[in-house]
Amino acid sequence: MSVPLFNLAPNLTVSRLCLGTMTFGEQNSLPQSLRLLDQAFDAGINFFDSAEMYPVPQRAETQGKSEEYFGQWVRKRKISRDRVVIATKVAGPSGQMSWIRDGPKCLDAKNITEAVDGSLKRLQMDHIDLYQIHWPDRYVPMFGETEYDPVRQFSSVPIEEQLDALGRAVDAGKIRYIGLSNETPYGVMKFLHFAENNVHYPKIISVQNSYSLLCRTFDSGMAECCHHERIYVLGYSPLAMGILSGKYFASDGAPSDARLNLFKGRYSEGESRYSLARNTLKLATMVNKILSTLVLQKNMVFILYHLQSPLF
Repeated sequence: MSVPLFNLAPNLTVSRLCLGTMTFGEQNSLPQSLRLLDQAFDAGINFFDSAEMYPVPQRAETQGKSEEYFGQWVRKRKISRDRVVIATKVAGPSGQMSWIRDGPKCLDAKNITEAVDGSLKRLQMDHIDLYQIHWPDRYVPMFGETEYDPVRQFSSVPIEEQLDALGRAVDAGKIRYIGLSNETPYGVMKFLHFAENNVHYPKIISVQNSYSLLCRTFDSGMAECCHHERIYVLGYSPLAMGILSGKYFASDGAPSDARLNLFKGRYSEGESRYSLARNTLKLATMVNKILSTLVLQKNMVFILYHLQSPLF
């Protein structure tokens, strides 16, 4: 049975499942990546997600490989550009990735413009279907954090400046639609507010946030926000980095090539988000096994990353 399709935006029809390429170029070699893309495409998936900082764990030697591998696949297979939908992302400020525009130090217009051109060059394409801000320029609780601490707030790039840069890229034909990622209801509404009051600013069509049995922060304020504003949710990590597959609770502690084992000590973002010692993780894994069929909710797309090992 082919994956069902729906309209994410006018003239943008996508599959209900999106294949994430976050592991391509690090955990997955080029041949493995091409094979996974083939399998997804043959199953009816036409929607693919990447980011300029991928793959993870991130390092200078591999940065951009995920986008490059996807572009190579499209060319090697001679796939017509209108048969695939590619989403990618611009990295926000981190201070840890000095090889990406010196940090990047901020997400201003200059950084956004350079990032768009860099992604197009790696993809070897003339446009990106959905371009997303990977995480906000301002402080927000994310990547496992749930409580807002006003003390940590700092001066950030105005949203209007970001929308202006994105709007110029749209006008230039470099990107078709824009979206956000790892955002809060406040951020979503501010982007919508500014776009509503300036015809030159593009409106966001989606927000890509973590969503699984172990991460349900979307279900509160963000759910109401997206419902009323008709913003689609791209739910990433639906198996919580493979934890909900149950493999990490096997007697052998999961295969050595499972992500949290393979990159132990190098994947701080993943390791800090979930502690395998928590009983709630084991309970959620049991529930996930009972609910063996993922129910695709209305207005939601799940982004699947390749699991190196069998699920169960």
